[in-house]
Amino acid sequence: MPEQTVSEQTVNKVDFWFDPICPFAWVTSRWIGEVEAVRDIETTWNVMSLSVLNDGRELPADYRAMMDDSWGPVRVIIAAKELHGSEFIKPLYDAMGEEFHHEGNKDRASVIEKALAQTGLPAELARFADSDEYDGQLRSSHEAGISLVGQDVGTPVVSVNGTAFFGPVLTRIPRGEEAGRIWDASVTLAGYPHFFELKRSRTESPEFN
Repeated sequence: MPEQTVSEQTVNKVDFWFDPICPFAWVTSRWIGEVEAVRDIETTWNVMSLSVLNDGRELPADYRAMMDDSWGPVRVIIAAKELHGSEFIKPLYDAMGEEFHHEGNKDRASVIEKALAQTGLPAELARFADSDEYDGQLRSSHEAGISLVGQDVGTPVVSVNGTAFFGPVLTRIPRGEEAGRIWDASVTLAGYPHFFELKRSRTESPEFN
């Protein structure tokens, strides 16, 4: 029997870990949406946190301030999951991402308020932005993703049937079959057990159109 290519195989289980503040994770997540239309994948959405990742690390003052200000969105998503169900993870991510990355809203509290309203969740969930009540669950979700790829990377983390990788870091959203071809290449490369890194200096910022 001839050997199947990646594009011919059925690849079902995808896990995607994101922090809603990250523009690169946002581009990659929109790419995954394109891949879902052209490849047989089913994505489970999970929270990771750059604030958790950088907790206790020595950072430049401006980046430390941003990390300290970024607990709220992930805490609210985790609280919504715990209190109302995991089906709200992706809608909240979509709503927050639109505010952060398309509307340019830098006010975390405003983003949370608008996202809760858009997804039909109770406004009082916003209080969890300043609460550590579900930080155990947040850290557990984060660790489930970052442990697959190591502590020296960030968000997003993607796992395909147990094969995990950081990224890919994209500055544009591939569409249609191009998205599928990039998916095939990413899965093929990540599936080689002795592959670890492919990188070049980034010369542009993300665009979301």
